[in-house]
Amino acid sequence: MKVGFDYGSSNCAMGVMQNGEVDLLRLEQDKYYLPSTMYAMHNALIPAFVNRHLNEPDPVYTQSRQGLLTVAQQAKRDLDLETHETGVFFGQAAISEYIEFPEEGFFVKSPKSFFGAVGLKPQQIAFFEDIAAAMMVEIKRRAESQLHQSITDTVIGRPVNFQSVGGEESNQQAVNILTTAAKRAGFKEVDFLFEPLAAGIEYESRLQQDKLVLVVDIGGGTSDCSFVRMGPSYRNNTQRQQDFLAHTGKRIGGNDLDIALAYHQLMPLCGLGSNMSSGLPMPSQLYWQACKINDIQSQLDFYSDKLARELQSMLRDVAEPQKLARLLHIQQNKLTHQVVREGELGKIALSEQAKFNANLGFIEPQLTSEFTQQDFAESVMSNLEQMGMLAKEAIHQAGSKPDVIYLTGGSAQSPLLKAALAQQIGDIEMVNGDNFGSVTAGLTKWADKIFK
Repeated sequence: MKVGFDYGSSNCAMGVMQNGEVDLLRLEQDKYYLPSTMYAMHNALIPAFVNRHLNEPDPVYTQSRQGLLTVAQQAKRDLDLETHETGVFFGQAAISEYIEFPEEGFFVKSPKSFFGAVGLKPQQIAFFEDIAAAMMVEIKRRAESQLHQSITDTVIGRPVNFQSVGGEESNQQAVNILTTAAKRAGFKEVDFLFEPLAAGIEYESRLQQDKLVLVVDIGGGTSDCSFVRMGPSYRNNTQRQQDFLAHTGKRIGGNDLDIALAYHQLMPLCGLGSNMSSGLPMPSQLYWQACKINDIQSQLDFYSDKLARELQSMLRDVAEPQKLARLLHIQQNKLTHQVVREGELGKIALSEQAKFNANLGFIEPQLTSEFTQQDFAESVMSNLEQMGMLAKEAIHQAGSKPDVIYLTGGSAQSPLLKAALAQQIGDIEMVNGDNFGSVTAGLTKWADKIFK
């Protein structure tokens, strides 16, 4: 069986064609979307999970992970796990485990955001392969349980660019990680399609006449634009390269809005904007490191023993030590994901209400922070301007003005984004797509077309 697989930065989804229509599979209870999160009680349990669920025995993989598999056996004994218990959790269960035991295990959100990182060492690439493979194994297992048949072929969505730097080398590295993971998860045939193009395929099926369409896909980890000829004259073609007039993409997405909101609105409670005893301002880099959960080096630096010692020392030299003590508490208890989660909840709430009250009781009892829609706008404006520039660059590359802009992705419906786009490219009709389902639907239709 063939499927479209949206392995997204924020959520994962999978679809199949049933009676000529796209059917999204329920991956978590009755929900179509599984949050792109994983929690392992010990990081060695991740390759153990993959090895346990390999579709076919793979002696090469087992040998390459032998040391970690030995550690995993000891970890399972130390954790008193039963034989059937893996110690690895996915989706909402992973978030719940992390919130309950933030300092005891390994938690990752939006792993795809890291796959194109520059300068990864072989052991880091292998670790990301295991993370991706574990998530794919679990999603494929859930899908097959619902379908009651084996899934063999898939088209996986990919951003135009996985990283702002690194270029095609970073893109190839990320695609290689995803391909390796998909093969280990048991997919026989694996193909990729740009996510904005996938979203456009779904939109194109409804067009009654040919149009020039700028697809703007604002995902969790990336923003991508594709300028495409669409309509009845094109949609039945299996080769569409001649219809794709321009692509632009950057590693900036909905997660960056969460991070910006957490930085600007929550970090002041931890000392951002305050002064050292000397009168000099607190270094802002500390607070970016705390919030940038999608940056490997920032998180390594923030959780380092060196920074812990520096923060302890700085407590004696700051004007408001009680605020810096909160940052130290975040550092010592691995709470950065929970901080940014409050930023995400604020972003979601402020799309419908005027104010949001962030609950920071996990940092300090009764600690809260209220911010408004205006605070949100000011916090994320530079991010939105960058997204608008991507659309402007795609139009410039195509050398033509689009008839319509098709907006899709979790953050694409924001009035703030639409205003930023209008400021960059003028008054062009904007059409709202399915915030989450259009990419999966397009991937599913493409899989049905190319796999026989």
